Amino acid sequence: MRTLVAGWFSFPQMGASAGDLLTRDLVCRWLEAAGRPYDVAVAPPFTDGVDWNAIDPTRYSVVVFVCGPFGNGWPIPEFLARFAACRLIGVNLSMLEPLEVWNPFATLLERDSSAATRPDLAFLSTSPSVPVVGIVLVHKQTEYRNGSHDLANAAVERLMASRPMAAVRIDTRLDVNATGLRTAAEVESLIARMDVVVTTRLHGLVLALKNGVPGVVIDPIAGGAKITAQARKLRWPAAFVADQCTGADLDAAFDWALTAAARATARDCARRARAGLADLRERFLGGLADPAMITSRDSERIG
Repeated sequence: MRTLVAGWFSFPQMGASAGDLLTRDLVCRWLEAAGRPYDVAVAPPFTDGVDWNAIDPTRYSVVVFVCGPFGNGWPIPEFLARFAACRLIGVNLSMLEPLEVWNPFATLLERDSSAATRPDLAFLSTSPSVPVVGIVLVHKQTEYRNGSHDLANAAVERLMASRPMAAVRIDTRLDVNATGLRTAAEVESLIARMDVVVTTRLHGLVLALKNGVPGVVIDPIAGGAKITAQARKLRWPAAFVADQCTGADLDAAFDWALTAAARATARDCARRARAGLADLRERFLGGLADPAMITSRDSERIG
């Protein structure tokens, strides 16, 4: 006889959360350690499980419902009725009714109820860390007639889909910001906290390297333009042109960007950039003080 593990991930559009899945996986590991065969009841978009409406309930002796609020409303009555012959165990649940009013469980290890409160089981869960990746994309630049923005964006999407990552979309535009950022400081602070930045924007590259964050950079202009020029000046190696790079190029660059060597290279680029700009303030102020240092074109513009 098997155990069926269920939760809000077992029902469509019921708001299953990361905490639900972490607790589910923890309970499954407990069952494996005990040598107890089990199935997990899932509903789309979750996979690798069974449909509780379609399986034979007589295959199961125990049903474990894990994590979340639990009350006597749809779809719980239908679910409990289908597995009425099974021993029911509740784990990490918030019971919505007093236990003296309603408690369908033979064993209840609740998160909170009218009788007890425990720490959430997610404290015991383990999951592999994935890189936190800033995705900084440029809008189509009409000033560049040979733009390959669609190619660049498609390459970024393929890279994101190819491996686990926590992708954080970061918009550097501040007159209208698609990601709710309001100031340059907010944009830079977010970029600085990324493990890697994947970008088609010049300032995605610049603000990443400035803060020692490796960037995988795709110039969206066919043949390369300002981003390519900046990457070459900074001697940043993980920079590509949209119409010339391959998926293998980006995969290799992303893997390298996660290394300590890439972080060291990013810091070196930032140091070289600051050194290369060291005299620009004095040259600017000198040009203001000495009209002879203002070019004729500047004079015409000022006039």
